[in-house]
Amino acid sequence: MKAAGILTFGPPEVLQLIEVDSPQAGRQEVRVQVKAAGVQPFDLAVRSGWAPPGGEIRFPQVLGNEFAGIVDQVGEEVSGFSIGDEVIGFRVLGCQAEYVVVGPEQLVKKPKEMPWEVAAVLPASGQTAHTAWEVLGVREGETVLVHAAAGGVGTFAVQIAIARGATVIGTASEKNHEYLRSLGAIPVRYGPGLVERVRALTPDGVDAALDAAGADALMASVELVQQKERIGTIVAFELAEQLGLRFIRNQRSAERLQELVDLYRQGKLHITIREAFPLRQAAAAHRELESGHGRGKIVIVME
Repeated sequence: MKAAGILTFGPPEVLQLIEVDSPQAGRQEVRVQVKAAGVQPFDLAVRSGWAPPGGEIRFPQVLGNEFAGIVDQVGEEVSGFSIGDEVIGFRVLGCQAEYVVVGPEQLVKKPKEMPWEVAAVLPASGQTAHTAWEVLGVREGETVLVHAAAGGVGTFAVQIAIARGATVIGTASEKNHEYLRSLGAIPVRYGPGLVERVRALTPDGVDAALDAAGADALMASVELVQQKERIGTIVAFELAEQLGLRFIRNQRSAERLQELVDLYRQGKLHITIREAFPLRQAAAAHRELESGHGRGKIVIVME
């Protein structure tokens, strides 16, 4: 099968269209013919030389940790899935390929009305944001702060918090303020004076904060949130440890993914696809994500 893989660590150019043996479903596994696969900062980190916790990089290494596609093999001990089912799924690596094998506990059914590109970007950033609000205990009637609110995780975090009944203040550059308003958030400009701008909106501070931007945003959160255990970050791990704050690790499950699918079907979750690249242009997809420009998700589609 064709796949987007690396033979060595390095810049986007090391990501190539390669051919590897097609995986086969075991007795307790499902094989999926992939229609689309998301591109994450996770993938960029692996390509650059980082190994995920508990993971091992073996060249040639196929990248990708989220996908959507059609079931084409079902192990004899698997129930709940049949050949032809349209599904959404996740695994640590190996998703940016024509076929992927996973356990049934890593899959949910895809609604017919959900586009493949949208389905493929739910399992990573969406579950990260969902995990964050669960860990931080966001409840109805609270006010929360999302840093980098127009980004991949931030966009999900805004909408999930609103679905929980919270008021959301989101930091972003001014060009993304109207976008945040369309999602239901109150936008504020990031940078010097952020704490004062947020206090002008909510003089008593905020109940919880999620940082997807970095150290400055995390420090601002400390001034705005009374309880340290209600401040989380997905990027500034070392600083969070020093300050006694929470580092959010994605806790993915079929149950959590199903909740996101349900929110989508209820019209409470809107996903912007920034650009879709064919599998042979996976390196270009990495360059686009690394550029830091634009908003929304980047996805690879099979030709």
